[in-house]
Amino acid sequence: MNTYLFDNHFLETNYSEHELNHREFECCTFTNCSFSECHFISVTFIDCTFINCFFKSAKINHVALRNVVFDHCEIKDVNFAMCDAFIFRIGFNNCILDFSKFYNLNLKETQFTKCSLIAVDFMNTNLTQVIFDHCDLYKSEFSGANAHHTDFKTSYNYTIDPKKTKLKKTLFSKNEVKGLLYQYDLIIE
Repeated sequence: MNTYLFDNHFLETNYSEHELNHREFECCTFTNCSFSECHFISVTFIDCTFINCFFKSAKINHVALRNVVFDHCEIKDVNFAMCDAFIFRIGFNNCILDFSKFYNLNLKETQFTKCSLIAVDFMNTNLTQVIFDHCDLYKSEFSGANAHHTDFKTSYNYTIDPKKTKLKKTLFSKNEVKGLLYQYDLIIE
């Protein structure tokens, strides 16, 4: 049976590899905590907030993230693709998500604000109505993604192949439209 924790604030804690397993957190806040190298098993976060936390190479397979916000967190090389898909709702503000994976997830209406998303895997992901607000998307992969009504207009460094990504009423800025034409080897001045 999972341990249930409600409305707690965890401050400056470095969690060990298996310390959080079989726990459910609801309305909890984690500030300046480290989850790096953790291997989560049967962990649920509901209406939780992570502030200035570290998740470098954390294994979050089978974790439930239900209405979870990450603020100023470093989440490098984390595979979100194995998270529990039931009520999967997340948001990111000023986070570093480089080399992370969102493959095949439903991210509909998710907001990424001022995030580094270098070489992130969004392949086959539902990005409908996602907002990428001032994000660096250098080398991120969007093949097979549904980016209908997605907002890229303030983001930069993306390369998206319109033949491999569903784009309908997707917003782009004029300055970054070159990211849609990269495969044609054109010179745009």
